[in-house]
Amino acid sequence: MRRYVILGSGAAGFAAAEAIRSQDHHGEILMISEDHYGYYSRPGLAYLLTGELPEEMLYPVREDYFKRLGIQRIQGRAARINHHNHRLFLESAAPLIYDRLLIATGAMAIPLKAPGADLQGVFKLDSLQDARAIHQLARKSRTAIVVGGGITALELVEGLTAHKVKVHYFLRGDRYWNSVLDETESIVVETRLKEHGVLIHYRTELDAVLSDRKGKSVAGVRTKDGETIRCEMVGSAIGVRPRLELVAASDLLVDRGVLVDEYLRTNAEDVFAAGDVAQVYDPLLGERILDSLWTPARQQGYTAGLNMTGCQQAYIKGVPYNVTRLAGLTTTIIGMVGPGRGQAYGEKGDLDVQGIARGDSETWRQLPNAIAAQSGFDVNRLRILLGAQTLLGALVMGDQTLSQPLERLITAQADISPIRSRLLAANAPLADILAEYYTSWSASHVPLQ
Repeated sequence: MRRYVILGSGAAGFAAAEAIRSQDHHGEILMISEDHYGYYSRPGLAYLLTGELPEEMLYPVREDYFKRLGIQRIQGRAARINHHNHRLFLESAAPLIYDRLLIATGAMAIPLKAPGADLQGVFKLDSLQDARAIHQLARKSRTAIVVGGGITALELVEGLTAHKVKVHYFLRGDRYWNSVLDETESIVVETRLKEHGVLIHYRTELDAVLSDRKGKSVAGVRTKDGETIRCEMVGSAIGVRPRLELVAASDLLVDRGVLVDEYLRTNAEDVFAAGDVAQVYDPLLGERILDSLWTPARQQGYTAGLNMTGCQQAYIKGVPYNVTRLAGLTTTIIGMVGPGRGQAYGEKGDLDVQGIARGDSETWRQLPNAIAAQSGFDVNRLRILLGAQTLLGALVMGDQTLSQPLERLITAQADISPIRSRLLAANAPLADILAEYYTSWSASHVPLQ
């Protein structure tokens, strides 16, 4: 009877356990995690902060499901791997012998590096424990500073605003998330934040967190321009990095994450890695990358679990697909959409890339196999990136009727030559043209069940 040891209780680790049990009904599965709360939806933490989701709804499965799968959960911290002897050393328990080991330790928020970053009132959003701490801080705070330019920073801003905390939002650049959004999309997000009382500080960087008279708690911040702002909370969301402490002392191959092959195997025999900690091959870019999204983590974990039982299932990274919420607007990002992507693709040989965007004047219609998750948005925006023959990426902000059709067209690399000139025409009704094309295309491309 094999013993499978899984390090991490997140999306990748849980999916791996499910995959293992689907193939091996008798093997022993041990899941080791530092997180006291176990397996819960980390994307759901944003909705917990705003009060839209009760804590119990964060858990995708009930406790009895773990028992049915025969998963033994151990709370603890792994200290060292000796893959030559198939041993895992724990900080506060006897070493474990394993037959197959999965490293699914995830990623952690990059800590704020500034004087005063260790004061009470400085926070991040990495876990349910963090979310609970933010709730407690927000109840007794009037003003907060948030630093960071991506999705998590915005989640903190919206969560604090929902708690009636006055928020000063620091952006290093001229606009929000300029690596993904275009100028119009950034303005849409910023305008909505300002309407809810958020004070946005452009081209502003934190220099130091200031303490109260006792030297224990946050009393304010100082910017690099010398401005002082009084506050009781400072939130940081300046990026994430894989948790590599465990493998740092081993001879596992590491770049920015744990390097794996197409079967999610490391260079060590019987050791696999999946999720945020793994650096996997992306056929679109032709290189190994890190991926910090929930769905790829589950897909990687499941594939790794199958291969741990002896299957030979290659992980094929799909087109990036991320559904998020930006200042109350459901936003789906598919493929490559960042400004300047045309030049990036052009450098690789595709010289005929163009981006097109349309706003509120678009017509949004029902489509076959499409889901309108929400409707009645005051902003509806569609941006697509066209290659010579295919759609390379899309961003859908507001009504999501077109999201799944676009994801199918982009993933399938559907030939859009018949409609390309129409899409490029001045003031072309993009949604109508794409809807018409998708209806005819999908009739002859039925999804596999």
